[in-house]
Amino acid sequence: MQIFVVDAFTSQPFGGNPAGVCFLDGERPDAWMLAVAAEMKHAETAFLLSYADGSYGLRWWTPEAEVPLCGHATLASAHALWETGYLDRASPARFHTLSGELQATRAADGRITLDFPVAIAEPVAEPLGLFDGLGIASRPLLGTPFFTLVELPEAAAVRDVQPDAATLRDVETDAVIVTATSDDPRFDVVCRVFGPRIGIPEDAATGAAMCVLAPFWEARFGQELRVVQLSARGGELHVLRAGERVFITGSAVTVVRGELVP
Repeated sequence: MQIFVVDAFTSQPFGGNPAGVCFLDGERPDAWMLAVAAEMKHAETAFLLSYADGSYGLRWWTPEAEVPLCGHATLASAHALWETGYLDRASPARFHTLSGELQATRAADGRITLDFPVAIAEPVAEPLGLFDGLGIASRPLLGTPFFTLVELPEAAAVRDVQPDAATLRDVETDAVIVTATSDDPRFDVVCRVFGPRIGIPEDAATGAAMCVLAPFWEARFGQELRVVQLSARGGELHVLRAGERVFITGSAVTVVRGELVP
């Protein structure tokens, strides 16, 4: 079985968000996929199973759990399929996932666009311990079944968040998005994403978070959104909302190609 490490939402090796991508040779047990993801130690490892119609089954695992949606590992998967020639570069990549059918398309310049569902965040009460875990004062919160969203007054405040991963691990939310308007004219907003509860202390570049951020910021910035994720590795994402879909565009670079023996 071929296995790759692909840096997503970056055009430079060792930037953006690294994802494992495994081309399966057949159905595999959940425990086996979890063990591979734990071995890879990336935020997510994607597992692809080819179907007769040219589409692929796609599942995503952190080192500790399966997740219902993952942007960077989907982008990485599409990149790997086109780069290896399993898919013609002019053909869309079609994936069957826990979040329904998703597609990815490749532009002539190599940039990849994901077609994902919108996720509208609604007001929620504070999950116990959230603000202590983030080290910030209490603020209004929004939430989806997977994410909790908090807006801070400025980009510097997002940069300065110093989360306590041990505390956040006990908070009843899978992942937290912290966001603010950007102080860099190249971008509209900044964000960071923390998910200790699912085995991701801080995510480097989070495509799935754009499903939440696009509708959240639409009233202020319109349908198009330029986002920079202020993680140590950084990530740049271009987002377009169109009705109930979010189109997320970024680049990817393969940094490892190998063979999975077990």
